[in-house]
Amino acid sequence: MNYAIQQNLSQRPMGEIMQAIADYFIGTPYRAGLLDQSNQESLVITLNGFDCVLLVETVLAMARGIAVQDYSDLSFVNHIINPRYWNGKMDGYCSRLHYFSEWIADNQRRDNARDISTDLGGERINKQLFFMSKNRAKYPQIASDDANYECIVSMEDSISRLKIDYIPDYKISSVYSQLQSGDIIAVATEINGLDVTHTGLVYLNSDSNIGFIHASPAGEVTIAYDLERYIWNVENAIGILVARPIVPRR
Repeated sequence: MNYAIQQNLSQRPMGEIMQAIADYFIGTPYRAGLLDQSNQESLVITLNGFDCVLLVETVLAMARGIAVQDYSDLSFVNHIINPRYWNGKMDGYCSRLHYFSEWIADNQRRDNARDISTDLGGERINKQLFFMSKNRAKYPQIASDDANYECIVSMEDSISRLKIDYIPDYKISSVYSQLQSGDIIAVATEINGLDVTHTGLVYLNSDSNIGFIHASPAGEVTIAYDLERYIWNVENAIGILVARPIVPRR
């Protein structure tokens, strides 16, 4: 936050704030499963290790505070909780937005971000979402907790009615001119029962090429120079969902 103040980041567009903060975390180690290390849902905030969604949420939380010149710890904590949980309220495991298409939809409802996939010429995909319930053993908080499991089954049924638009992988470079630094990217997948396998942010390179900054499972927060080329190399990827962060109301 001292860096943000020194660089006068609050006077920049939201996307530029997002990229500047993401830059700060380049080289931070990738750490999987941080949100699921406790049997009870608890608020997890970390600045020394991220999975892909944690990086997006952390950068977004910081950027939202900076944009309104609120640099307090409490504001940061609230900006973490707000996009992570359904309707911005933490109320147990099932309140967390586990599927990223629902993360985008819920945050759009609350003016945290805007789904721009349709505006970019996205194509409709209809998927029944059931990956978590069908792979119960992979998720510690539902593996042996029947109440959490039943709640997830109910949640999956309700969000499967979402209308999901995505940009096919072969069309990504054609929308480069409409993307902005800091746009939230979710990698759409053909895996049965699942919507998204990875997330990150649009990164505007020094030569203006559209890249992708993300917490890579290969090891750390890093930049892929070309977004479309990166997506082509992701196993089972079919394209991307795109959400644009919105400056919060003061």
